[in-house]
Amino acid sequence: MTGNTNDSSRNLTWHTMAITREMREAALHQKAVTIWLTGLSGSGKSTLANALEQKLASGGRHTMLLDGDNVRHGLNKDLGFSEHDRIENIRRIAEVCRLLNDAGIIVLASFISPFRKDREHAREIIGGSFIEVYVSTPLEECERRDVKGLYQAARNGEIAQFTGITSIYEAPTQPEVTIDTSSRSIADSTTELMSALETVLNGRSMG
Repeated sequence: MTGNTNDSSRNLTWHTMAITREMREAALHQKAVTIWLTGLSGSGKSTLANALEQKLASGGRHTMLLDGDNVRHGLNKDLGFSEHDRIENIRRIAEVCRLLNDAGIIVLASFISPFRKDREHAREIIGGSFIEVYVSTPLEECERRDVKGLYQAARNGEIAQFTGITSIYEAPTQPEVTIDTSSRSIADSTTELMSALETVLNGRSMG
């Protein structure tokens, strides 16, 4: 299943609403952004995103965390892991992030999102609110952490299209933030990420 591929879109009209994104941001006292965490399975994306959201929420920020596995339980349950489905998976997520940003919400999006062109497409959809965070934890460390045995299963040929083993991961070339969780605690990683984000957000403050 993909987005509009027929001529029905010609009959659609974009409606401009009275309440704007800027008004919603002002009501929430924050600037809405999407913090997009990408990296291999086991790199620490979800753990880091969860800890970061707690830190933001404790500071009074209004947030929403979108996680790869969770989204596939609902919105994207009809998608598999072929290249075509992965592309559509990221497109839908980016559209959701844009809607949430329009509502004034700070979004944390934790997805492997292995293909560079798809992350660039997400950036185009979300616009200037997009902040790419590359969780660069090495493959060896990701495999060491793999309590579910997914990497071993992929190496045994039991899982097809598994990123890092039987499917490529294209690392970001110019992410706004890069962080490796292999040599520090989650608390230290979160503090480092928060500090880096504050630097990136200078001039587009979260409020």
